[in-house]
Amino acid sequence: MEFGKLRDLEPQSVFGYFEKICSIPHGSRNTKAISDYLVSFAVEHGIRYEQDALNNIVMYQDGTCGYENHSPVILQGHMDMVCEKDADCTLNMDTDGLDIAHDDACIFARGTTLGGDNGIAVAYMLALLADKSIPHPPLEIIITVDEEIGMEGAAGVDLSSFKSRTMINLDSEDEGIFTVSCAGGARGVIHFPVERRVVYGPCVKLTVEGLRGGHSGVEIHKPLANANKVMGEFLGRIQKLMPLCITKLQGGAKDNAIPRSCEATLIPLGMHIERINDIAAQLQKEIREGFDEPEAVIRGDDVDALGGNALTTECSAKVIALLNAAPNGVQSMSKDIEGLVQTSLNLGVMSLDEELTLTFAVRSSVNQEKRDLLKRLEELAAFYGGTYDEMGDYPAWEYKKDSSLRNVMVDTYSAMFGKKPEVVAIHAGLECGLLSEKLPGLDCVSIGPDMHDIHTSRERLEIASTRRTWEFLLEVLKAL
Repeated sequence: MEFGKLRDLEPQSVFGYFEKICSIPHGSRNTKAISDYLVSFAVEHGIRYEQDALNNIVMYQDGTCGYENHSPVILQGHMDMVCEKDADCTLNMDTDGLDIAHDDACIFARGTTLGGDNGIAVAYMLALLADKSIPHPPLEIIITVDEEIGMEGAAGVDLSSFKSRTMINLDSEDEGIFTVSCAGGARGVIHFPVERRVVYGPCVKLTVEGLRGGHSGVEIHKPLANANKVMGEFLGRIQKLMPLCITKLQGGAKDNAIPRSCEATLIPLGMHIERINDIAAQLQKEIREGFDEPEAVIRGDDVDALGGNALTTECSAKVIALLNAAPNGVQSMSKDIEGLVQTSLNLGVMSLDEELTLTFAVRSSVNQEKRDLLKRLEELAAFYGGTYDEMGDYPAWEYKKDSSLRNVMVDTYSAMFGKKPEVVAIHAGLECGLLSEKLPGLDCVSIGPDMHDIHTSRERLEIASTRRTWEFLLEVLKAL
């Protein structure tokens, strides 16, 4: 890994630590190396720390001169990232560092996600802890694992020794927007048993690709097509004209990312590839026109195979029916906050092996609506003869009407930038909900620099915004 690609950017300490983080593979469930690096950082700088069995890290730093007796403040972020890459990218995100670069405005990674969500939070915290000249109150640091796959680190971290009830979360992606409430959520998984037999006939590969993808929370309201649902429609239109037997079906990689691509292999019983591609062309036209998907590609290709171990026609029909019946996208909007999605779900991952598995990310700022939607998935599974699992449940982070932290941060921002920040609730899961349960009475605000297209290979982190957010964070700490 070549270092120094960000050496000309200010603040050097923040971007230096960010580059170091990018050099260490740190996808969800692959956090041991980055966690151990944080331990070595703490040891090098004489910082008291704890590393738990999950690889969560907590650190404790005394207040600087004049701040020793101030109330402690928590800074919090997560060390894992969503690993997505372009189809032609050869980088192994389990073992290789990212190929980062920058232009005048943004930092990005060639062919992959950048992990600005949430590597920049960790970089902020390390730069702060390493610089003894920065004034701040006593700090309690939380850096969790596996936020991107159900907030498992936040669910398991032990905060019984924490004294602070004031927390700045650094896992937001819009400068000047203070998040003060978020949705709760859970992962729902439908398992559908399948029946296979040997079927003879020409095989056809169906492809849905070129979709934009995106975050299944903050971007679920945008006109983005879900590749798994598009494939369900594609299969359904073919099946209306001719029975078929599915041999393979795979789409999406993360339940919290809107899937960009999906593939299926099938044996159409009597249909020619030309007719399938007529259907593909019409569906592609509809997706490009009906969604913000100008590069959507839908096609069928002959496969050099004659038959295989395929689902029966009856089982294939049930799979297609289940896929098309599965709810997806926005289910309700908030009646209290204009433009805020209240309840949604995303069919993020679909796979076919010994069984069909459909994995959904469910979110809601109303706990009862979340439970109702999860129950709907359970009933859908039962209706089609499948089973259902649920995991990764996390609570909503409820709005705190009286917040001294919010007041300090709003006043500081207004004084620095000559305008008031926007105070919002978001339709995405932040760890603040889980941590609020562990720390009753927690006063929390989430901030972060401008990032674009997170969870995709188009992810960008704005350089100037990163600098301004750093300067703002230091002023807030000085005021607390």
